[in-house]
Amino acid sequence: MKNVYIAYTGGTFGMKPTPEGYQPDTGLAAALAAVLPPAGQSGMPAWTLHEYERLIDSAEAQPGDWHTIASDIAENYDDYDGFVILHGTDTMAYTASALSFALTGLRKPVIVTGSQIPLCEVRSDARGNLLGAMLIAANHRIPEVCLYFDGRLLRGNRATKVSGTDLDAFDSPNCAPLGCVGIEVSIDTARVLPMPSGEAFELAAPGGQEVAVLKLYPGMSVARLERMLEPPLAGLVLQTYGAGNGPVGMPGFLAALAGASARGVVIANITQCPRGRVDQSKYATGSALAAAGVVGGHDMTVEAAVTKLHHLLALGLSKDEVRRRFGHECCGEFSPTS
Repeated sequence: MKNVYIAYTGGTFGMKPTPEGYQPDTGLAAALAAVLPPAGQSGMPAWTLHEYERLIDSAEAQPGDWHTIASDIAENYDDYDGFVILHGTDTMAYTASALSFALTGLRKPVIVTGSQIPLCEVRSDARGNLLGAMLIAANHRIPEVCLYFDGRLLRGNRATKVSGTDLDAFDSPNCAPLGCVGIEVSIDTARVLPMPSGEAFELAAPGGQEVAVLKLYPGMSVARLERMLEPPLAGLVLQTYGAGNGPVGMPGFLAALAGASARGVVIANITQCPRGRVDQSKYATGSALAAAGVVGGHDMTVEAAVTKLHHLLALGLSKDEVRRRFGHECCGEFSPTS
């Protein structure tokens, strides 16, 4: 019988109502035992729940939490067939992305899920999301970190939260789902990453490196950009227009980027558009950004770009190596160029 490890980190899934609103609550193992089918029934695996001592609303998540979860999976990796991470939806896509970079060479499924409505409520989506994630984790050879929600299995580092009110809360605009769960569980094996030859986990504890996100907008001043780039900033995800364009004719704009890059700040270029990719060779404005030291981020989500920068900086690599590795695909985080 397959055995699945469930890491309960907090989030809406196990919350209970309080006078101040929903808050994470302990004792989830007993609640799950009361609502999940018995092990062995219709492919249902045996399971073990690890309830974290610090249960959080995912709005409180920090890079150290990503490292805690990745280390937990690594410590229990040999004893289970698959892993399910119960997590709040607000930063779920960040955690799924971060885990994908930490758990390079993964050969077992790690599926992040949660719910929009707590398990304790009548109309909760929690049980269905957990069951789907557990059945996939136990019975399908998917060597990836995935995000499962409302019947769809998404690549974790391509997912983004698109709704705070709908049960279908996540999408991956530039990457088709890896699977869907309806009457049957259907996995598109052609889209799943190939099975690696062996695990090569990179469990680097965050070293306090600061990574920021700046979305360009008409009327933004160069002074605003310069303030953003001031020390101790180590990395900046620049959300540009269209195919990776910015106001390069604005006096001081390129100089600010080039100066920060020369100081060692790693600046990544991703598009503001939900669909599409950065191509810094397509327009003169994009080429100017590349000349200023800005690295193209292809069609990465902001969640993937932020967590990949955090990961690479935590490894203690040279800034040139961080830039090189950021622009090279690691675990399906961006689409290959045609």
